Amino acid sequence: MCRESEVWNWGRAVMTRRQMGAIGAVGAVAACAPMASDGPAAPAGSRVVERGVLFATPDGTLDGEFYHRRGARAPGVILWPDIAGIRPAKRQMARRLAEAGYAVLLANPYYRDVRGQQFADFADFAGNGGWDKVTPWRGRFTADTVLTDARAIAGWLRRQNEVDTARGIGAQGYCMTGSFALVAPAVTPELSAGASFHGGGLVKAGDPKSPHRTMEASNRYLIAIARNDDAKAPGDKDALRDAAAAVGAPAEIEVYPADHGWCVPDSPSYDQAEAERAWARLLALYSTL
Repeated sequence: MCRESEVWNWGRAVMTRRQMGAIGAVGAVAACAPMASDGPAAPAGSRVVERGVLFATPDGTLDGEFYHRRGARAPGVILWPDIAGIRPAKRQMARRLAEAGYAVLLANPYYRDVRGQQFADFADFAGNGGWDKVTPWRGRFTADTVLTDARAIAGWLRRQNEVDTARGIGAQGYCMTGSFALVAPAVTPELSAGASFHGGGLVKAGDPKSPHRTMEASNRYLIAIARNDDAKAPGDKDALRDAAAAVGAPAEIEVYPADHGWCVPDSPSYDQAEAERAWARLLALYSTL
């Protein structure tokens, strides 16, 4: 998981260049598309329909953005963004997943405190005090809040005409929300696949609610670990593999030759080749829904 010192260094490095080369390679449409003040705007000619949404949870009103292909029903997916929250790079990822045949809710993990986009991109987050801003919001996250949110989102997805309720629901998370994708499938039978990309806090020794202890045989998992995260906690991959094996859960667990944040187009660690490989594995996972 990213640390405060790393974020500060990233901010110094990227504020002058904004990662535009990486965004241009994968996310130029999203980065350049006009954004309405109250939600996303679809690029011209896109097959994807987008709308901002609000719905109740036991903890308040969750806001997000819903993406799906026009005139099609598809398996539902929960996409939790990383520490910098909803922004153009994450919208691009949600659109791409919708184009691939999924009905995607890009959920605001910070809805208990704020609504909508808080940062223009990761450089804005890293260089303009984003860490301090989100720290109290992140402080609200527990295993119970993840279950509350996953249950509410899954229920909302099942009520949408665009969601194929005969299929399962997937969940994916990045950085701090990578652990959400492990915990969420334990909520309801419909949530049947979880994908964690450079996730933090997956293994918490001595914690009976540690995300790695929530895996179940009825679900499938993809856990993509950054090489520098693995260097800091080399035993985590083994604990994850042991936990999956103990319950008979199908789990693909791999350390990628890329650094924390490599899957996200506006991250200073973005690695297009390894991001595409991880994306292909995500689609393989979701083909089982």
